[in-house]
Amino acid sequence: MILYGLKTCDTCRKALKALDGVEFVDVRAEGVPQEVLERALLLFGDGVVNTRSTTWRGLDMEERAGAPLDLLKAHPSLMKRPLIVDGDEMWLGWGKDVQSALQGRG
Repeated sequence: MILYGLKTCDTCRKALKALDGVEFVDVRAEGVPQEVLERALLLFGDGVVNTRSTTWRGLDMEERAGAPLDLLKAHPSLMKRPLIVDGDEMWLGWGKDVQSALQGRG
């Protein structure tokens, strides 16, 4: 199981603490593989882009209008976090639904 997130993100830290043996990838330092981003966009749509983030607020209107994949590659911290991948399965965020789905895994 791989958790894509930021080491400074409180939500990512909570997820890491709850999941045993998960591999952590800091998206700011290491990025997210393009195929993972493409799959996440197929599954979750534009919800992968965190439009409530500080990074989003710092973008001008022209940048915001860009393709989500291009935005995420240029600004990895724009990704909603965490993105959790386990084989063919993928979860976005750390809401109650994701916590329930992953209980006992890791």
